[in-house]
Amino acid sequence: MINGQKVVVVLPAYNAAKTLKPTYDEIDRSIVDDVILVDDASKDDTIAVARQIGIQHIVRHEKNKGYGGNQKSCYNKALEIGADIIVMLHPDYQYTPALITPMVSLIANKVYPVVLGSRILGKGALKGGMPMYKYLFNRMLTMTQNILMNQKLSEYHTGYRAYHKDVLLAIPFQDNSDDFVFDNELLAQIFYKGFEIAEITCPTKYFDEASSINFKRSSIYGLGVLRVSFQYFFNKIGLVKSKLFKGLGK
Repeated sequence: MINGQKVVVVLPAYNAAKTLKPTYDEIDRSIVDDVILVDDASKDDTIAVARQIGIQHIVRHEKNKGYGGNQKSCYNKALEIGADIIVMLHPDYQYTPALITPMVSLIANKVYPVVLGSRILGKGALKGGMPMYKYLFNRMLTMTQNILMNQKLSEYHTGYRAYHKDVLLAIPFQDNSDDFVFDNELLAQIFYKGFEIAEITCPTKYFDEASSINFKRSSIYGLGVLRVSFQYFFNKIGLVKSKLFKGLGK
C-alpha cells in the first residue's frame, strides 16, 4: 500500500510466456499489493508461467476478446478485489516496472488521478528501437489529438497507465471498443469528464518478443483514433452527441 491505498497491477497478456517472469520479477511488491493477469486466449504457456511464478489472480478468456476486451476484464477484477490505484503494465517487458512507484505516488498523494508513462518525453522511444514510421505516426496523431481535444499530452498511445479507482468508476469504459482504440476512447472520456492527466518519461524496449501491431493494424488504429478525436471535438462544440461521452457532462 501507499498512503493507506491498495495498489493493484494488471497485466493484459497475450502470448507473454517468454517475457512474463522478467516483468513480474521487477514489480516492487513493497508497494504493490496484488497482481492480476488476464490471459486473452494465448496459444503459448502464459497461464502455466503465471502459476509457476505465483500470480494469485489469473483470469483466462476462452476466446480472444481483443486488447480492449482484455483491459475491461483487468479493471473489473481490480475493482472487484478492492483496488484504490490500478496500474496497467504490459507483460511483454517493453516498459520498465521500476516506474510503478513514482506513478502511483502521484495518485496516492492526490497530485493527479491519472498518470501515463510516456515514451515520447525525452528520447526513450527511438533510443529503445521504436520503428521510425511508428514514431512519426505517433507524433502526427498526437499533434492532431491535442488540437482537437485542446490538450498537451506528449503521446496518447502508451500502454503504461495508472488510474485512481474513482476515475474508472466515473467512466463507462465497459461500452468502449474491444480493440486497440479502447485506450484512446478511455483517455478522451477522462478528459471529457474533467480529470487531469500527468506524464512521466518512460524508457522502452523493442525486441522480437515485445508486443507490436503491424502496419495494417496500425493504420486501422490510427483511423479509429482520429474518429474518437473528432467525436470529442464535435461533442464539445455541441454539433453532435456521441454515445462515447453520454453521461459525462459537456
